[in-house]
Amino acid sequence: MAGRNLAGGIGRKAARVAALAGLAAGLACGLAVAPAAAGAVPCRTSGSFESWLEGVKAEARAAGVPGSAIEAGLAGVAYDPAIIRRDQGQGVFQQTLLTFAGRMVSNDRMVRGKKYLAQYSGVLSRIEATYGVPGEVLVAFWGLETDFGSDMGKYHAPTAVATLAYDCRRADYFRPELIDLLRIVARGDLKPSEMFGDWAGELGHLMFTPTDLYRYAADGDGDGRINVMRSVPDAFATGANFLRGLGWRRGEPWLEEVSVPADMDWSQADLDTMLPRAAWSRMGVRTPAGGALAAGGPSAALLLPMGRNGPAFLAYPNFKAYLGWNKAMVYSTTAAYYATRLDGAPAMSRGRAKVTPLTTEQMRHLQGLLRSAGFTRDAPDGRFGKSTRAAVRAAQMQLGLPADGYPTPELLAALEGRR
Repeated sequence: MAGRNLAGGIGRKAARVAALAGLAAGLACGLAVAPAAAGAVPCRTSGSFESWLEGVKAEARAAGVPGSAIEAGLAGVAYDPAIIRRDQGQGVFQQTLLTFAGRMVSNDRMVRGKKYLAQYSGVLSRIEATYGVPGEVLVAFWGLETDFGSDMGKYHAPTAVATLAYDCRRADYFRPELIDLLRIVARGDLKPSEMFGDWAGELGHLMFTPTDLYRYAADGDGDGRINVMRSVPDAFATGANFLRGLGWRRGEPWLEEVSVPADMDWSQADLDTMLPRAAWSRMGVRTPAGGALAAGGPSAALLLPMGRNGPAFLAYPNFKAYLGWNKAMVYSTTAAYYATRLDGAPAMSRGRAKVTPLTTEQMRHLQGLLRSAGFTRDAPDGRFGKSTRAAVRAAQMQLGLPADGYPTPELLAALEGRR
């Protein structure tokens, strides 16, 4: 969840919102001052915050939210420029997997994660029986999102979400979130006075957006109420229900570290290329110790977060639920890796050779070159996302470089040499 203190969570909403179609980062600042487009969700260009808020109240009433919940949920809410500064000041998430996972999956988090697995074993077993999601997966998210509840945020969620919905950067996303926040108040799950969380409006031990919380809230402690702020079992059950909604498949793995040969058809290393283990074995993929992969099981994609020289994994269909939770590849891979560690897997390998990542400025320069050469239409933003990965692979294939989809200084130099 980009924007959170890395000692706690990472700001899932920020990563998910930034990836939504139509919200190009290069246009965001312009949208904040441009006239509202026809049919667009009303935002700050439509008048004062107070008059805008009256429009939200009318929309909520039309959606069936009781007036008492609307008034309670929006009582004292005012536009907060500090929230917008946090949103606009997000740094580009450029840490490598080894750097980020090394920091977040620390020895201390391993010890505490195992302690909580034992402490909540009964609850987690019941939740797995109901939703099919293992306890290790939920405890790993808990550790990464809020450091096991020790850093659940300090921002008043109704104020944060209303401010972000009023600002034109992401009004189309946050205004529905605000309506769902009011629905949560109406349902009685949370009082507005206890809705304190991330600056982007996420709440609870596992940091749920209001919409995800409204849709997937589940009672994990059996008391007939759902409070993801105070009840860890409720947060676990809600997280499991959310993952099931994202397509989690009961009884199947999510991530498995492997070793790859020095040379293979690297273009096959793509999350959209799902092959049986036997097919990967024929291409030389092995266990980290060099042994044969287990036979059978679901098909998997070959995931190379740092290219062919870094750590390598088989990503199973359940890994797509991680990307639904957070579209940032480094975060999702770290969360999945952490869960495998809690499940007994050893620490990951550092890969075959040292990997030199591009800086943010180098990434922007590379993206500009890729665009000029016709490999992408996207404006440079310095972010290493799915679109850039596909453009990098296409360029590598044309230039005769190993097509593992990872941006390298070698690719940058080769593209510069073509100008």
